[in-house]
Amino acid sequence: MTASVIVISGSMGCGKTTVLGEASDLLSAAGLAHGTIDLDAIATALLPGDVARDLVFRNLEAIYRNFLSTGITRVLISEPVENRDELDRLRRAMPGADLVVCRLTASLETMRSRLRTREPGMLQEQFLARAAELDHLLDSAGVEDFAIANDGRSITDVARELLERAGWVRPADC
Repeated sequence: MTASVIVISGSMGCGKTTVLGEASDLLSAAGLAHGTIDLDAIATALLPGDVARDLVFRNLEAIYRNFLSTGITRVLISEPVENRDELDRLRRAMPGADLVVCRLTASLETMRSRLRTREPGMLQEQFLARAAELDHLLDSAGVEDFAIANDGRSITDVARELLERAGWVRPADC
């Protein structure tokens, strides 16, 4: 058994985690079984960069297998996909999965405003700088199947568009 996977990509502050949650709520309200994975949350560890990143993908592989073993065939993932190598690592961690990558976009001003609220601590300036850097990297990578603007719209509308464009629901379903 394999699953259909939507990877919600985008820069810091574009709304990946929020859209992930709202899309999950819409699927639940429609009675559609699914799993969600926020890759930022599955392997926070004080390890050298490559070791920490390998841990993320090992954890993803285990969670994906666990979802499949319970009959879950739809998986939502929040993860900025910076390049083709990252996309290939996702595919290797979820063998046979039908992956669709959606890039959420928002203006740099919006992303920074969200980050100032969400990340008030000592790393805020690094996060603000990283949002611009990551946005540029994602522009260059072009690994997404489609993009959705997440600036000045309701989160429910954005999540609904995500699910519709990925082919998981019809407009009348949620």
